[in-house]
Amino acid sequence: MFELVKAGGWLMIPIIACSVVAMAIIFERLWALRSKRVVPPNLVARVWQYHRKGKLDNANISVIRDGSSLGRILAAGLVNRQHSREIMKESIEESGRQVVSEMERYLNTLGTIASIAPLLGLLGTVIGMIKVFSAITIAGVGNPTILAGGISEALITTATGLSVAIPSLMFHRYFESRVQRLVVKMEEESLKMVEIMLGEREREPD
Repeated sequence: MFELVKAGGWLMIPIIACSVVAMAIIFERLWALRSKRVVPPNLVARVWQYHRKGKLDNANISVIRDGSSLGRILAAGLVNRQHSREIMKESIEESGRQVVSEMERYLNTLGTIASIAPLLGLLGTVIGMIKVFSAITIAGVGNPTILAGGISEALITTATGLSVAIPSLMFHRYFESRVQRLVVKMEEESLKMVEIMLGEREREPD
């Protein structure tokens, strides 16, 4: 492995660094964006039970807030449950923006890695080919060992850059899609809580 890195030249160092950062982000986001951690099931029902039993105090609101991303959003609304519907929704939206920003953490970095990794590989290709032509100029085409070294460096950096970029791009798109789905779910749950708490849910037709 070390010989492969050495053969690829100094540009292998930033490419490998990109791969390490990308792997760390991917594992961290897979853990952070689990559905049960972001939108736990039956949380709105639990809030309603607290409300009906008169147990919706600061202590239970704090438990709800600390339990999940959806809990943070719902807690922001519960703190203002004595106010109008508009104020309650405004506080939920403000908290929601903060939560979404945290859910999108590191995704820009992952997208940047997906963009620059193949460019670093391409730069390695260019440098390798420059070495090939320089060797041809100096030694002619009669020494295949010199030519092979430059070509090998060019191919290794290109392959390594693509190997980092492809999974980084795939996971970047996957996480963006996942965040969007979770945001829609949190919006639905938040609206459901507002309607239930304020008793303004429309009656189903008979």
